[in-house]
Amino acid sequence: MEDKARLTILIDPAKKKAFEELCSSQDVTSSQVVRLLIKQYLEKHGVLQVPAVKKARSR
Repeated sequence: MEDKARLTILIDPAKKKAFEELCSSQDVTSSQVVRLLIKQYLEKHGVLQVPAVKKARSR
C-alpha cells in the first residue's frame, strides 16, 4: 500500500452530510472521491507527474 498524507478541510456540516450520503449510496468512500477530484484537478492544470515526497528517517 502506498504512503498516505492527511488533508484536513473545513466544510459546511450540511454539505458534508450530503456528500457522505451520496458517496455511501454509490458505494465509495469520501476519501476515494476526494482523491479522484484532486487527481482530475492536477491533470486539468497540466500537473501530470507529482514528485514523491521523501519520508524523514526515524532514529
